[in-house]
Amino acid sequence: MRGSDFADARAFVSVAEQGSFARAAGTLAVSPSALSQTIRGFEERLGVRLFNRTTRSTHLTDAGARLLLRMQPLLAEFDAALEEASGNRKPSGTLRVCAPQMAIIHLLQPMLGIFQEQYPDVVLDLTSDESLGDIVARGFDAGIRLGEHVDQDMVAVRVGPDLRQIAIASPDYLQKHGVPQSPQDLHEHRCINWRRTGQTSVYNWEFARDGQWFDLSVKGTLIVNDCAVALQAALDGLGITVWTEDWMKPQLESGRLVPLLRDWSPPFPGFFLYHPSRTRMPSALRAFIDVVKSVSMGADAAGPVLPSELLPSVQREPALAGSKVGA
Repeated sequence: MRGSDFADARAFVSVAEQGSFARAAGTLAVSPSALSQTIRGFEERLGVRLFNRTTRSTHLTDAGARLLLRMQPLLAEFDAALEEASGNRKPSGTLRVCAPQMAIIHLLQPMLGIFQEQYPDVVLDLTSDESLGDIVARGFDAGIRLGEHVDQDMVAVRVGPDLRQIAIASPDYLQKHGVPQSPQDLHEHRCINWRRTGQTSVYNWEFARDGQWFDLSVKGTLIVNDCAVALQAALDGLGITVWTEDWMKPQLESGRLVPLLRDWSPPFPGFFLYHPSRTRMPSALRAFIDVVKSVSMGADAAGPVLPSELLPSVQREPALAGSKVGA
């Protein structure tokens, strides 16, 4: 095989696995136009079309599917040989990860010192990001989100325990305005709403009873796009808001905040680290995943799963229809 054939085969497999020239180009660190020319030249040399392309989608032809079936194990074996040959070398290089602010504070910060001590040659480039953009197109190696937001063509690894989102308010507010006994009572209260950056609609609060989930649109005089601001507003007695229970234990234990409607707020699956499907996972990313899981989940850490196998069953829960606050 000529060197150009090998590089072109690698490019072909990347496009086929990610289903997108743009995503594959981000992974390969080339421009989409250059990658398109590479694949076109590869097709011309083979004398067969490998992809059916439209402006909106990229699909393998029958010939492309047959070639992928043969090439994937070959490249995987090649990558495994390289990994084995460099087995004595510690992970190194730059690892770019994006995550919501609350995931960074509560999930990643406890493990940063451990990761740096164990892997001093890895530069961790961590970005706080509340958007739901394409991590590959933006040059990230991995991202962290709630499972409901992970694209189906990504590989997802659960890295956090179950979470519970509850309504909360200050004692002063409840003394003046009363305690809601059901979610419907919130219509009679001042609620502090949250909206994700870049979105126009506010988050609908989510509740469940007897296994039945429902969304509730609440009204108030304050809308924020920063969860910490919403929490402080609740502490200041400005109204009722929702927040993840584990993230405000000091305020609850001290009595500065009062939990509300807990019987209507069952737990839901927590955070997943996700990354593009690859024939070879970078050693720095593998090390990062292992440390995050060991610190956040301990013995309950779960292995990697494809979203197509796991996440639809998670998404069928109506509780995951919205975007949890801070996630």
